[in-house]
Amino acid sequence: MVATVTRPHPTAKTYWLVAAFLAAVTAVEIAISYLEFLGPAKGVLLVTLGGVKFFTVVAVFMHLRYDVRGYRMLFLFGIVGTLIVFAAVLAAMQAF
Repeated sequence: MVATVTRPHPTAKTYWLVAAFLAAVTAVEIAISYLEFLGPAKGVLLVTLGGVKFFTVVAVFMHLRYDVRGYRMLFLFGIVGTLIVFAAVLAAMQAF
């Protein structure tokens, strides 16, 4: 059985809006990098914003948002598995 697309693919307008969103988030990241009073929270904010940009690019430019649910689940399974392995390696190296 052939997988069917559940939603119409994005238009050029969608791509431009996503590009503007990514540029705005990048500008916020650059601004955060210059704020000294944030201390350790700076790293958490930058990693969070990087994650937001990552999932935005994956959802729109890799078309996962517009494909069948199974593809999204496979991708999420890989991401979660990667994070578990990464945490296990950090724990084994006593990085926590």
